[in-house]
Amino acid sequence: MTLTADVSTCSVESCSYNHDEHCAADAITVGGSNGHATCATFVSLDSDGGLPTVRSHVGACQRSDCAHNRDLMCSAESVTIGWSGAEADCLTYTTA
Repeated sequence: MTLTADVSTCSVESCSYNHDEHCAADAITVGGSNGHATCATFVSLDSDGGLPTVRSHVGACQRSDCAHNRDLMCSAESVTIGWSGAEADCLTYTTA
């Protein structure tokens, strides 16, 4: 079990951290409520953001009801971020 799950892909092209379906933020926070695990790091600006490399990981997970959550960290091997409705969500989220 790893406590720094990698962000394997991100299909949210309108996010300033998205570079060719990969996340350039150093770490993301997964938040949300009511059955959604949103990417709380999502930001839509006219400028690009993040590091020159695309090796992002989950720094914190606020969804304590997720099966992968261990002490507010993500124990999944990797996560996928994408649109779910009108929000950028962690598509790896599953209730325990």
